[in-house]
Amino acid sequence: MVHELADYERAPEQCHLTEEQLSAALFAPTPALFGHVAVDVADQPIGFALWFLNFSTWEGVHGIYLEDLYVRPAARGTGAGRLLLATLAAICVERGYRRLDWWMIHWNPAARFYAGIGATPMDEWVPYRLAGPALHDLAAQATATPTHPHA
Repeated sequence: MVHELADYERAPEQCHLTEEQLSAALFAPTPALFGHVAVDVADQPIGFALWFLNFSTWEGVHGIYLEDLYVRPAARGTGAGRLLLATLAAICVERGYRRLDWWMIHWNPAARFYAGIGATPMDEWVPYRLAGPALHDLAAQATATPTHPHA
């Protein structure tokens, strides 16, 4: 379904995830990625949520960052997406986390759904990404540039 999401987001060529990679990430001895799968009455998967913990230095507690939420087109409007988000909200409340964060591609019609559950867009923050050659160039500077902690 991750590849279905990539197709939906008009970027199938950017999705390189394999079943082995996903399994290793979810079922490692100390996983850093967690997931939930929504199934229909026939026990067939119709949606998923993949998430990990983040930490708010302002709040002083962890939160959940929802990396991906996807519901197959035929199952949209059934409540599967709401239940997946409600499950994550319940984990936040149970564990004392104060935030459930995610990003949404700007043209996604799910914006109405998110507004309907009380989510608000965080438009004052600008996303940044460091990847590819720029990531490697900066990483090389970690050993090339000595650091001097301030005393």
